[in-house]
Amino acid sequence: MAHAPGFLKVVQQAKSRIKECTVEDVKKRLEAQEKFHFIDVREDDEWRAGRAKGSTHIGKGVIERDIESHIPEKSTPIVLYCGGGFRSALAADALRQMGYTNVISMDGGIKAWREKGYPEETT
Repeated sequence: MAHAPGFLKVVQQAKSRIKECTVEDVKKRLEAQEKFHFIDVREDDEWRAGRAKGSTHIGKGVIERDIESHIPEKSTPIVLYCGGGFRSALAADALRQMGYTNVISMDGGIKAWREKGYPEETT
């Protein structure tokens, strides 16, 4: 998908303020049974079609509204992902602005996850 220049500019600005990790990093954390919230920020229909195994869903459109009821402790480790790593970067930046101090965006998103053949689940 070709993204609009304005969108890419906003994403690059967000990425300059957040932490990112690879899909390999997340897979290792899951295998080590580390305690963190693995959150899919994609749209509802994307979530229903398939998601990274072990993830939960809080869509980007509502994450700022709902995050505090799901994860009230702002130092809790959180890894966000989307389709390719752009929306999750924007969501990570929003959570950073809300005072969350341990938020990471998974670069490459579900696309990179699938390319590696990592486990998925569906509804």
